[in-house]
Amino acid sequence: MRIIGIDPGLRCLGWGVIDAENGRLSHVANGQCRSEGTELSDRLLSLHVQLSAVVAQYRPDSAAIEQTFVNRDGAGTLKLGQARGVAMLVPAQAGLRVGEYAPNAVKKAVVGVGHADKRQIDHMVRLQLPGCAPAGPDAADALAIAICHSFHAASAGRLAAAIGAAG
Repeated sequence: MRIIGIDPGLRCLGWGVIDAENGRLSHVANGQCRSEGTELSDRLLSLHVQLSAVVAQYRPDSAAIEQTFVNRDGAGTLKLGQARGVAMLVPAQAGLRVGEYAPNAVKKAVVGVGHADKRQIDHMVRLQLPGCAPAGPDAADALAIAICHSFHAASAGRLAAAIGAAG
């Protein structure tokens, strides 16, 4: 299964693509989409075009995105939510199901603790995906989201198999 993980951001949207097969993970690609333009609509369109090109190039089977957390800046949270909307729309347009994960769930899946910092995430992503060099912190976070999704998908598959065997 090929998974794209997406770390939404208005200035910089991180993405990471991994392959997950029989419990083995391998790095395919990662990068960052930087929004262009001065108007919000132009910046959102820029992210949409760039992320659409990534999805078309790597053809993932599944997508995962980080859930939005609310911070003190209401206007900033709303703008992040709009970028997150673009990040959900692109895979949906490609016919992909989109898994959503809380930031703490991603950190716990990849690092082992729910309050890991960016350096710890980057380090663990590099350990779990040998040869991987994240393009930046947003790309490392996106790869962590993809890894988290692969763990959840594998667990769901084992559960479905167990239920099928019992029935």
